Amino acid sequence: MPHTIDDPRHDREAGAKDATLDTTRIDDTRIAAVRALVSPAVLLEEQPVTPAIEAVVETTRNAISAVLQGRDDRLVAVVGPCSIHDHAQAMHYARQLLPMADALAGELIVVMRVYFEKPRTTVGWKGYINDPRLDGSFRINEGLRLARELLLEINALGLPAGTEFLDLLSPQYVSDLIAWGAIGARTTESQSHRQLASGLSCPVGFKNGTDGGMQVAADAIVSAAAPHSFMGMTKMGVAAIFETRGNADGHVILRGGKQPNYDASHVEAACAVLRKAGLREQVMVDCSHANSAKQHRRQIEVAANVAAQLAAGERRIIGVMVESHLHEGRQDLLPGVDLQPGVSITDACIGWDDTVPLLKQLAQAVKARRTRA
Repeated sequence: MPHTIDDPRHDREAGAKDATLDTTRIDDTRIAAVRALVSPAVLLEEQPVTPAIEAVVETTRNAISAVLQGRDDRLVAVVGPCSIHDHAQAMHYARQLLPMADALAGELIVVMRVYFEKPRTTVGWKGYINDPRLDGSFRINEGLRLARELLLEINALGLPAGTEFLDLLSPQYVSDLIAWGAIGARTTESQSHRQLASGLSCPVGFKNGTDGGMQVAADAIVSAAAPHSFMGMTKMGVAAIFETRGNADGHVILRGGKQPNYDASHVEAACAVLRKAGLREQVMVDCSHANSAKQHRRQIEVAANVAAQLAAGERRIIGVMVESHLHEGRQDLLPGVDLQPGVSITDACIGWDDTVPLLKQLAQAVKARRTRA
């Protein structure tokens, strides 16, 4: 048989008709299809930042930096849904959170949790950017547009947004609208994410390891504070080498591990690790995840414990994270089954009715801490 370059017995081509299909023999052999990705520059031109939004982002970043540098005694409160899956419901939540944020602004710097990317232990829905239609169609370009649109609307209210940075390219599409960022427990040890954090313009919190270990988070803060050079993608969608200046606003997020780590003894233990590394002794407490043993209502107990520590004069706790939605609990994402509005489709959240007293309790604790100055 004569040799043919394109042997139909070997090909395993798949994908949409408008995709660039794999025809190689030794490269990309497990790639089903390659689709065009919109460049960040196009998206930023279509959905530009206004001067008012720019002011919200910049002012909040500076305020959080002042807390981290010891120039502001307020508590940073990152509160909102575990993940975003519906634009209208997210905006409903934002409109309820805004007046609360304004009312407590003397004691709390409230940042809405607006998480678009979800790390999965195995497989599952990866978030609003990856699969905005919730159906496995992976309309990533659409997801990027919808994510940016939502961030613009939330910031336009005067409410700052925070998110977890998971994908290494997605920050180019949304990071100008983020006042505070997080690196998750699964990626805190990742060199690529530490390098990313070193170049981000916002303060960044690193979660302790999934086993509760603090050293990886302390190492991440040291690494992110240093300059780095690494490969990435520019706003124009071109591969480039980035050289960063380092991020001095890194901090630890205590999220628990094999056991909770939010109480006074664990705060002291965490600060001892930071002290040994020559870092500022300050922590943010995640009221959810392992600290609540994945029981959403226990976030209320965790927040109450943190409030008691603050009221007693504890100044090393600089912030809290709370998973909160319009309604409490969670629901499964199932084909053909309508979703309940305002209920999480990832981790279970406390409802709005529990969120209000929780935030007020934390604000009162900050006031009490001031009397102990």
